Amino acid sequence: MRVNKKYSCLPAEEKGIHIINIRAIEDIGYDQHESTLLNSLSKNPDADCKYGLYFRDGKRKVDYILVYHYKKSSAGKGLARRAQQNDASVRSSRQEQPLPGKGVQLELGDSEPHMDYHEDDKRFRREEYEGNLVEAGLELERDEDTKIHGIGFVKIHAPWNVLCREAEFLKLKMPTKKMYQINQTHGLLKKINSVIQKITEPIQPKVAEHKPQMVKRLSYPFSREKQHLFDLSDKDSFFDSKTRSTIVYEILKRTTCTKAKYSMGITSLLANGVYSAAYPLHDGDYEGENVEPNDRKLLCEEWASYGVFYKYQPIDLVRKYFGEKIGLYFAWLGVYTQMLIPASIVGIIVFLYGCATVDENIPSMEMCDQRNNITMCPLCDKTCSYWKMSSACATARASHLFDNPATVFFSVFMALWAATFMEHWKRKQMRLNYRWDLTGFEEEEDHPRAEYEAKVLEKSLRKEHKHKETDKEKLTWKDRFPAYLTNFVGIIFMVGLTFAIVFGVIIYRISTAAALAISSTPSGRSSVRVTVTATAVIINLVVIIILDEVYGCIARWLTQIEVPKTDKNFEERLIFKAFLLKFVNAYTPIFYVAFFKGRFVGRPGDYVYIFHSFRMEECAPGGCLMELCIQLSIIMLGKQLIQNNLFEIGIPKMKKFIRYLKLKRRRSLDHEEHMKKKQRYEVDYNLEPFAGLTPEYMEMIIQFGFVTLFVASFPLAPLFALLNNIIEIRLDAKKFVTELRRPVAVRAKDIGIWYNILRGIGKLAVIINAFVISFTSDFIPRLVYLYMYSENGTMHGFVNHTLSSFNVSDFQAGTAPNDPLDLGYEVQICRYKDYREPPWSENKYDISKDFWAVLAARLAFVIVFQNLVMFMSEFVDWIIPDIPKDISQQIHKEKVLMVEVFMREEQGKLHMLETWKDKDKIKGENCNNHSPRLSRSRSGSLSSCHSYPLDV
Repeated sequence: MRVNKKYSCLPAEEKGIHIINIRAIEDIGYDQHESTLLNSLSKNPDADCKYGLYFRDGKRKVDYILVYHYKKSSAGKGLARRAQQNDASVRSSRQEQPLPGKGVQLELGDSEPHMDYHEDDKRFRREEYEGNLVEAGLELERDEDTKIHGIGFVKIHAPWNVLCREAEFLKLKMPTKKMYQINQTHGLLKKINSVIQKITEPIQPKVAEHKPQMVKRLSYPFSREKQHLFDLSDKDSFFDSKTRSTIVYEILKRTTCTKAKYSMGITSLLANGVYSAAYPLHDGDYEGENVEPNDRKLLCEEWASYGVFYKYQPIDLVRKYFGEKIGLYFAWLGVYTQMLIPASIVGIIVFLYGCATVDENIPSMEMCDQRNNITMCPLCDKTCSYWKMSSACATARASHLFDNPATVFFSVFMALWAATFMEHWKRKQMRLNYRWDLTGFEEEEDHPRAEYEAKVLEKSLRKEHKHKETDKEKLTWKDRFPAYLTNFVGIIFMVGLTFAIVFGVIIYRISTAAALAISSTPSGRSSVRVTVTATAVIINLVVIIILDEVYGCIARWLTQIEVPKTDKNFEERLIFKAFLLKFVNAYTPIFYVAFFKGRFVGRPGDYVYIFHSFRMEECAPGGCLMELCIQLSIIMLGKQLIQNNLFEIGIPKMKKFIRYLKLKRRRSLDHEEHMKKKQRYEVDYNLEPFAGLTPEYMEMIIQFGFVTLFVASFPLAPLFALLNNIIEIRLDAKKFVTELRRPVAVRAKDIGIWYNILRGIGKLAVIINAFVISFTSDFIPRLVYLYMYSENGTMHGFVNHTLSSFNVSDFQAGTAPNDPLDLGYEVQICRYKDYREPPWSENKYDISKDFWAVLAARLAFVIVFQNLVMFMSEFVDWIIPDIPKDISQQIHKEKVLMVEVFMREEQGKLHMLETWKDKDKIKGENCNNHSPRLSRSRSGSLSSCHSYPLDV
């Protein structure tokens, strides 16, 4: 577009200054004739700049956006509207120093009220900060004539020289001209790989980045002195949009604003409201007609769609668009989901084995046999009566589905599965590091957080009157001691609150069971246990979901008052606190059912009471494992369906709708402005800000705990986790592509502290499953009975062996049933589940020898199981190398090739120097032969003779 010279944007390289476009033409006094001429030359300036993806010149790409609020006067609105009516497409331009808008505001000052002090202060800070950005080499362009009233945008472009400088500072590995062949498999492995590729071709995403590569470019940290090594044929695409935004963000973080008496980076300016948002732009639209092809659209079609749930993820394209950190998260989630497939298959087989053998299970058959006529003691005082063991037949049969010898095998299998999964991920991580040129990458210390700098400033100001010159202050443990104490007390209080809520649910279960036992209807009395269990679990689920949100906010607040120095320290401390609180919140009810329920009941005639009125609840005759399975399944499925999926879908949609309503109220009613297509940065501003990966990792880690910690009681847990994750991957992908602002790409070579948490859960799972099998299930008592007490080597008589006898005359006063003839006959002896001496023994109701034999067997099983599985896990860890052999060879090959490249370069330099010396000698000889005055004016003629190599 041709523009009048006095309004043209002069290149910064030529003029040494920087231009910012700030307002419509009439705002700074362009006459109507020039505006009409400009409009005739450019019919649609928004299309020229691709609707905000480029500056107004259509050449400089927008790498980053800063957003700020400003107060727009009525006069300003009138000017803007007239500019729109005239289609004033070219913004006003002027030098960055001083910042834009001052002259215009002085002219309008008579007709508009003066801004308040805070608005002026923010504007001054923006002016200084943006001036410093220009000094750092960035190019800026301002836009306040947008559809969003009161919102201004500063577009930032990093020119080539700045990109090169920062890439060298950041030690970014960039592809060189040198290409080499990737080692390929040969023989049988090659045939197997080709067959696998043909079979899996339908489930491969249709993106170029996902195709197997035969050659790879050699990468090397970028250096301006060695630009000849890199392929700079297309400078516009050498640094992709992800890299450009990362470079600009690094400049934004270290650029300071000192007008506020202390240094402020972009994080501080955002925290203080000087800017309201800062983000890189998406590549373009992902839906609609005539949308130009871009990576975002491709991701939406091949990744962020439920219709491609069966396909592999295009991880390389995800990394290219969002950066390594987010790419590693989705790669880890994909590996975890793939590993759940064999675990789900084995879990289904174990469950089907239980279904197939339920009719052959002798203990459940004995419990269901009404001919045994076993009369059980009352489950509560007074209101509960005696009951037949055969009434618990359904519970006993259902318990066998999860409490059978196959579950022991499944527990061992899942422990080895966890170890294999961790090793498989380490190998996958190394492959990704090689493909993404992260080998040798070391994370450098990040810039201090804004809160840390403010705290340090406050500390230094307090010491100014004591010392004239002070060294750079830093926060010590003494400064943080009140925060540490608050953290300790807060976490203890939150854990205590969780225990108190679980205790309250226990009281609810006991009191509800007693109330339902009074029911006059037989159906009500028969369904007491199911009703109490189901309602209590639902209460637990609701409490867990609510406390999860509360604990997340509390963990963030506790971390903020600690004032960690860097973002990495902040994230690690936040993860630790949030995981600790959410782990306790999610698993405390399950731990209670698994290890505490029915353990401290007492016996008939000497029960344990809470508050002298509530009797501790007992396990069902078939054991607590069935109830543990119900608790685990409802909490796991409820958290996944409600908290993970509905919340992730519903809450962002609701926030987006609320922002839309607010913007609609603030939007001008001008029809022409309403119909104007939004710029890219305006559309992205309406998206939800990126809040980090911690919530995404957290829900998966908690799920991993459900899959591994109590898998002995719920073999179908991997199957439900697999079904959830298939949806979760596409749900998260859709959220990142369509509902969130584009996050700043962050380099990372691993998943950080989450790997250590996963390893800890894997070790803890071995111990917990050992205790679940030995203490919660009846596996060990059955083995003890089979090999020590069975007369015929079968399980016949096992149920009678586990029951003790009680003489009803030994009930404490006021605890006997009100209706002792409820069964139609008088009961003399009732049975209860325990190993105690009979009432006709000398030491009646004392613990019997059988109890100690079973306890010894249980403890021995825990020790043997734990050590055996730990040894097998360590063996798997040792036998599988962390780095695949082919990747190790490729990394070594890259090093050798890089050495060769530099050796050739050095040899070329030496050859060139020798050539110059030879030419210098020849020139000198020619000078001696043809110059008779050389002896008289030696220095002059020699300098002229030797000037050739210097010129070269």
